[in-house]
Amino acid sequence: MTENFEKVIREICTHNANDRTRMMDIVREVQQCFGQVSGQAMDIIADAVDSHRVEVESVISFYSFLSEKPKGKFVIRLCNDVVDKMQGVDKVAQAFREELGIDFGESTPDGKFTLEWTPCIGMCDQAPAALINDKMMTRLSSDSAREIVKSLMENGDENRLTHMLGDGNNANSLVNSMVTNNIREKGPVIFADLEAGTALHKALAMSAVEVIKDVKTARLRGRGGAGFPTGMKWEFTRAADGDNKVVICNADEGEPGTFKDRVVLTEKPDLMFEGMTIAGYAIGAKTGVVYLRGEYAYLRTFLEKVLADRRNKNLLGISILGKTGFDFDIRIQMGAGAYICGEETALISSCEGLRGDPKNRPPFPAQKGYLAQPTSVNNVETFCCVARILDKGAGWFAEIGSPGSTGTKLLSISGDCMRPGVYELDFGITVNHMLEKVGAENAYAVQVGGPSGQLIGRADFHRTICYDDVATGGAVMIFNEDRNPLEIAHEFMEFFCEESCGYCTPCRAGNELIKERLEVIMEGKGTPEDLDYLEQLGKTVAVASRCGLGQTSPNPVLTSLKNFRNEYEKLVKENKDGMQRTFDIHKALATGEELQGRKSVIYVD
Repeated sequence: MTENFEKVIREICTHNANDRTRMMDIVREVQQCFGQVSGQAMDIIADAVDSHRVEVESVISFYSFLSEKPKGKFVIRLCNDVVDKMQGVDKVAQAFREELGIDFGESTPDGKFTLEWTPCIGMCDQAPAALINDKMMTRLSSDSAREIVKSLMENGDENRLTHMLGDGNNANSLVNSMVTNNIREKGPVIFADLEAGTALHKALAMSAVEVIKDVKTARLRGRGGAGFPTGMKWEFTRAADGDNKVVICNADEGEPGTFKDRVVLTEKPDLMFEGMTIAGYAIGAKTGVVYLRGEYAYLRTFLEKVLADRRNKNLLGISILGKTGFDFDIRIQMGAGAYICGEETALISSCEGLRGDPKNRPPFPAQKGYLAQPTSVNNVETFCCVARILDKGAGWFAEIGSPGSTGTKLLSISGDCMRPGVYELDFGITVNHMLEKVGAENAYAVQVGGPSGQLIGRADFHRTICYDDVATGGAVMIFNEDRNPLEIAHEFMEFFCEESCGYCTPCRAGNELIKERLEVIMEGKGTPEDLDYLEQLGKTVAVASRCGLGQTSPNPVLTSLKNFRNEYEKLVKENKDGMQRTFDIHKALATGEELQGRKSVIYVD
């Protein structure tokens, strides 16, 4: 271990105030500097922040972007979600394999390249896509994959891969990305113009209690999917014991098929920050945190600039807009590749510098959240709605949408349609109407709400998108008649098995059992009893799991069983002879035959 090695790591720790709760920032910087967080680095970090080696190592082992073993100078993370596979990612993958001479999960002998699969990176509207270090590469082909490798070998700079800039702020010099927004339809809530500070001025002319009352009158429900009333959450947090309260923005949209928050962060960050500041005033918070998913690191510098501009305008900081006693600021906390951190208590754990393990409830975050302080966690779109409510009025907002789901909803739409992208639509729109807008002519199945939502068929296309009917956090994936619902369900179950934190047995083991039995059915070895088994096991996992991931992870199988049962029934057969189709006698005897040096004789009665 060189002196310079230790010096750099200690400087990183000092830069983060030697604060154990800033562990995520520390280890991310070390990973970036050295391509790994080695055992020696863990020892130095533990000493600097007055922690234990095991606590540092537990963080490193949890997040996919962190590694104890060395990774290449260029880490190529190719997205392998269901939409990317539909768009031909397998050909792109093969091109990377051939050019690099390695397979996925491996590094080149010279340590220059590491090739990895990764789940959804928020680019389903421009798939196939990959993340090369922090650089987004979209609409890949086998040819462009070969060109990427050639360029990196010759130039050694991922920034030179961007030959064409995307629209809007994607072309901003602080973003410099080829990503496109694909905003297909703008509504009056999220994508309308609002001068920075306008809504905040109006909020500060009211009491905090009146602000919460306005949000409740607007009947705003959280846009993350669960639809919990926002004003009620704020009321609970404000009333909780404790002088220090916290506002957290969940910008960790990791659900496959979701990318709407990426567009808001790119084009409407002021609106989101304004909503967070209003929330800070309403609940009496001094601290705001944006938890930004690691895949969106390319937006961080731009977002930091927006925050700095707001501080210069006195829209953040001390005595905001001259309001004595209202001190509130926002920092950005980066994630590091863990889907479970989209669950609010796991997100809080990550913000505290820990593994992204969900916390037991009660106490709820509103009572005891970030660093044991009362905390309100809302998502990007919710905070944007808050700013618009304070600007336009609760009555104006409540007139939009449906009675139980007021306002508009951002939908990330991808898959088998002519116009994938982001749509801001009034709540209450039918699935059929939505399909017409996006040019989905032969839709056979629609996954609403991402893998944790529901897979519906044509018999349900008359239903409406709202919290009281077809609820969604925003992801909509469309599949035509060429797609197999069982294969879709299997893809999603593989995702949940991979992303489970492993804490509780129902989720850790139950999802594996669901996936295995689904595979038996897909191989044509299932019986009608297997369908009942899947249904019972899925319900058990949902009821017995500790957090939202496990409680919704069986949905791909449960909802496809409900709405596409005929597809399952085509594959199962009655077990008339009582023999298990999954038992392969030749496979079972193979080891013994090898030891004996002869084939077994099998008698069939």
